[in-house]
Amino acid sequence: MTLIKTIEELKTVLFRIRSNGKSIGFVPTMGALHKGHVSLLQRARNENEVVVCSIFVNPIQFNNPDDLKKYPRTLDKDVELIKSIADVIFAPEPEEVYPELPNEKFDFGALGSVMEGAYRPGHFNGVATIVSRLFNWIKPDKAYFGEKDYQQLAIIREMVRQKKIPVEIIGCPTVREESGLAVSSRNQRLSDEEKIIAANIYRILQEAKKNSDLPVNNIKELVTSEIGKIKEFKLEYFEIADAKTLQPVSKVTKGNTIACIALYLGEVRLIDEIIL
Repeated sequence: MTLIKTIEELKTVLFRIRSNGKSIGFVPTMGALHKGHVSLLQRARNENEVVVCSIFVNPIQFNNPDDLKKYPRTLDKDVELIKSIADVIFAPEPEEVYPELPNEKFDFGALGSVMEGAYRPGHFNGVATIVSRLFNWIKPDKAYFGEKDYQQLAIIREMVRQKKIPVEIIGCPTVREESGLAVSSRNQRLSDEEKIIAANIYRILQEAKKNSDLPVNNIKELVTSEIGKIKEFKLEYFEIADAKTLQPVSKVTKGNTIACIALYLGEVRLIDEIIL
């Protein structure tokens, strides 16, 4: 395993790898790694000759400065966790990635204006900026993203389509704790008691799936009511949308409709999703 801090060294190492005809699988992360990230890296390991993982807390995708400040940073622990899976770990400082103020502008239309796009202005432009730069530096054959960040995955696919970037984007199933709680770096900010409470998110999503024959408004009312019973939750949004376009739907089409939720548990913002 090689730990790299500069773009120049990254390009040099990967040029040598590509010159030898080896395939590259890439997993971009913001660190605070967990078993969800490990599952992405293991799949990359199975499908490629060389595995690259980036660890970078991207400041321009945070629209809440306090969230950026509190985001867990555990580089030494992260490296220890994945050093047997990844061949190259790219962990640059912000000044290396953004020596000047970034000026990339992306337009994802309706796809980027709903849910996370509506509640986190500028978030997806920040995501697209860092991922497009990483793709340009690393030039992977395949890149792996978790389906928990479902809208982000759709945005990355659209960016790749728009920019004609020669990389295969692979979405991987959400990894969960035994309780059903989707694993997330932000879970590190939850107490043990809060993690038990947070497990109700997936339970309620499963209730929505069980009741997917109901009209959409009734499903929304059911979920809103269930969330409201848990005083520690503050619901931001619950949307039922087309699984491809992410636009709201008036009727559930089984297998092609997704339910997405965002809420606060204390100061920690959590998201999850389920295909109906």
